[in-house]
Amino acid sequence: MRLFCPRCHSRLVDSPYCDLDALTALVITALLLFIPANLLPILEVTLLGSVRQATIAFGAVITFEQGFWLVGTAIFVAGVLAPLLLLTSILMQLVLLKLGRGKTALRQLIKWHPMLDEVAMLEVYLISFFVAAFKLGDFADLHYGWGTFCFMLLFIMVFYVQYEYNRDLMWQKYEEQFLL
Repeated sequence: MRLFCPRCHSRLVDSPYCDLDALTALVITALLLFIPANLLPILEVTLLGSVRQATIAFGAVITFEQGFWLVGTAIFVAGVLAPLLLLTSILMQLVLLKLGRGKTALRQLIKWHPMLDEVAMLEVYLISFFVAAFKLGDFADLHYGWGTFCFMLLFIMVFYVQYEYNRDLMWQKYEEQFLL
């Protein structure tokens, strides 16, 4: 059960749906899906006999090479780097809490979590992927592979990790472990 203030939308009561061990399992699953989602082709386009395969990082590189370096950098950061840093940060927080070590590192990871949470935008990449696939579908043959499947699962897992992550609970565990 989660209750929010109707005026400022801050959490008043938060009863997390899963404990820290379940959150750890979600993060590890997302990290395992991250590898094939970024290495395997997401889309194979066949147009007039020419076959092109695309991954998320390849899309960022192509955009960068065409002179749109700011857009290419944004694609890479929002679609590859920030989600990896977000998942790694949460996993490190959970590991440090479990081990009872790394007081300063844990404090910094929890402190900087909202920034990573805002920058990791797989949903924007997913929407742009759907728009491109819809527009290309009229005049090209599209083939979706395991990369597409892994990216969809990664999106779902990152969504649940972000939903289940409770910064206030992490601060509470931090204080219980290191300050009391």
